[in-house]
Amino acid sequence: MDWQQAALYLWPIGIALAVGLTGWWLLMALTRRLKGRDYRRARIARVISRPLAFALPLLLLIPALEATPLQGRWLDQSLRLLHIGLTVCVIWLLVRAVAAGERAILREHPMEVADNLAARRVQTQTRVLSRVLMGAIILVGVSLILLTFPMVRQIGTALLASAGIIGLVAGIAAKPVFGNLIAGLQIALTQPIRLDDVVIVEGEWGRVEEIGSSYVVVRIWDERRMVVPLTWFIEHPFQNWTRRSADLLGTAFLWLDYRAPIAAIRAELERICADQALWDGRVCVTQVTETTEHTLQVRLLVSARNSGDAFDLRCIVRERMLDFLAREHPQALPRTRAELLQQPDPGLRRQGPQPVEDVRSPGAEDGAPATPPEPANS
Repeated sequence: MDWQQAALYLWPIGIALAVGLTGWWLLMALTRRLKGRDYRRARIARVISRPLAFALPLLLLIPALEATPLQGRWLDQSLRLLHIGLTVCVIWLLVRAVAAGERAILREHPMEVADNLAARRVQTQTRVLSRVLMGAIILVGVSLILLTFPMVRQIGTALLASAGIIGLVAGIAAKPVFGNLIAGLQIALTQPIRLDDVVIVEGEWGRVEEIGSSYVVVRIWDERRMVVPLTWFIEHPFQNWTRRSADLLGTAFLWLDYRAPIAAIRAELERICADQALWDGRVCVTQVTETTEHTLQVRLLVSARNSGDAFDLRCIVRERMLDFLAREHPQALPRTRAELLQQPDPGLRRQGPQPVEDVRSPGAEDGAPATPPEPANS
């Protein structure tokens, strides 16, 4: 073995590996040391240190290989691998930076407050846009890696030459992906829905729990999860109960007898609302909204700070009002009336069948009577 020839390879590569691995160990130790610390410099250092720890040895190996006698195809392949590794580290760093920025914005706009409308708007835009940006970074990075191979560049040139049919086929195949991507951007900018919004989707009541890059997760009131594509919210109508504010009106309908005391019901509703912390003090109205031949419909309209409080307040108002009526005014509850006759009416006695001539209606087509009238006595 020619040790002098081997030394020309070992010295540059060995020094680069020694320095690079030392830097890797120091950066990883720094990452472990800063784990759990929650100030700005620690968060920035955690984001940078791990990708930089892996990129530093690769970065030092590039000039080390160029300093060796290695030439031709082997040098080109080795440098290509190192550049691919560096590109992966840069992609990794950018994705971590976007994720860190997302966490910082979410931390500054918490939703655990009474009026979280602005926070939900900011969090929705941040989550959707950060996922779109991460996907774009990864797509561009993978494209750059593939373009380092000559064969891929030749295939790309051939595809550009026949881009008509292939572009049409690719567009049809990628329609769901790009449709959800564009829908995500529309939702982030126009915000028809936001995180924690109360929505009615396909007849189900729930809250928006997660907005991903291609779907939305709606948490149904009974703990089920409905997964809905992003494009559905762009193409179909739905109800959003918290679009402008979380305040909501709730109704409780009662069908009562005509003898129901409306003034007493109105006073009782005001008393029930005043005793409930769920009532926000805005609306407490009693109205007769419908009548039938047997009953009348009374609407009890109340207001609450959010949809959950409104639903609970409606149930409480309905239960306590029924209890009040059954206890204080039982005559107000609906009932079915029937009248029984003690003795049959003589005028309603059934008579025998009459001849047809006696019951037949006279008509003009019957003509003159057959027997002329008798002359009057003089």
